[in-house]
Amino acid sequence: MKKKVFVSGCFDMLHSGHIAFFKEASKYGDLYVGIGSDSTISELKGRQTINSEQERIYMINAIKHVKQAFVNSGSGILDFKEDLIKLKPDFFVVNEDGYSPKKEELCQELNIELKKLKRIPDTGLPERSTTAIRTGGNCTLPYRIDLGGTWIDQPYVSKYHPGWAITISLEPIVEYNERCGMSTSTRNAAKKIWPYYLPLEKPEKLAEILFKFENTPGSTMISGAQDAIGICMPGLTRHYYNDGFWPTKFESIQDETTLEWLEEHISMVLLWPREKGLDLLSDTFINEENVKSLTTAADNVWESIKEKDLEGFADSFLKSFNAQVKMFPSMVNDRILNEIDKYKEKALAWKLAGAGGAGYLILVSEKPIEGAMRIKIRRKEML
Repeated sequence: MKKKVFVSGCFDMLHSGHIAFFKEASKYGDLYVGIGSDSTISELKGRQTINSEQERIYMINAIKHVKQAFVNSGSGILDFKEDLIKLKPDFFVVNEDGYSPKKEELCQELNIELKKLKRIPDTGLPERSTTAIRTGGNCTLPYRIDLGGTWIDQPYVSKYHPGWAITISLEPIVEYNERCGMSTSTRNAAKKIWPYYLPLEKPEKLAEILFKFENTPGSTMISGAQDAIGICMPGLTRHYYNDGFWPTKFESIQDETTLEWLEEHISMVLLWPREKGLDLLSDTFINEENVKSLTTAADNVWESIKEKDLEGFADSFLKSFNAQVKMFPSMVNDRILNEIDKYKEKALAWKLAGAGGAGYLILVSEKPIEGAMRIKIRRKEML
């Protein structure tokens, strides 16, 4: 009897990359495909599907590599859990960017072998992703992650000690889930100004426009400026805050060797959404000593990157994260610490993307880490 193989995903706007994935997965046995319902995708991605669940099922069932396709019966990020229990497959197959700790835990619980595949197009075909197709192949609206100094863009932090925040702008090579740390709310605000593409000229001014657009007069909560800066300003940028919402100065690194070096040593792992009801400001320790630790670490992150000093980069990167947690201990809990423990032998350093807790785990390593997503930094485009 052939073994059973299960894969799950949106599979919206079906393309050759999906077919290559099905073909590779089917080598392990009869392939069963669970797709997210229209309502689940709307919840997780913050957008409507291009093709309805009925259309997606019809197309996937027509593919010769697929034994059977069905709509997952649940909701949320593990919408396939009950189907997995009922199907009892031998293998659960995911792409590198489809891996998550929850999937691994569930497979261990159900005694299912988790297989992680690399995104490799079939012979003679270009690499394909739904994100690239949806945007016409142009990376129009970037995401951003921070590498140091998170929280310094809030005046109630920088009033104790001024300092730099460091961000890198990311090409949307995968469609990152709506998670804290990826500035998705600011990115959604940007779509209202620039629905199709981000203008190329004057990125600093674009960032200021986006910041002011998102934070309208009378806003009770001011979104940090680093979100808008990270989206609009390409490459690696640091911005200096001194008891204000907008930075007083900028510095940028755009040379190719530095950006390639960062891409070689930084990867990301998907965690879970920020826990409902989490109040990061309910228990804080913001004072001169702790803020100075944060800013000193950010200074050392920047200098280590300039020198391409991996050991120094990892050390200061981790110190920056530890300084964040010392000021805002609610950022982490036992669940997050347990997840970090899984990478301590593989990574040199780690931190949560952004300041909201959970979301994505950013890893610094000497070599690529299996199952983690590689990043692609947005380069400065010439007019």
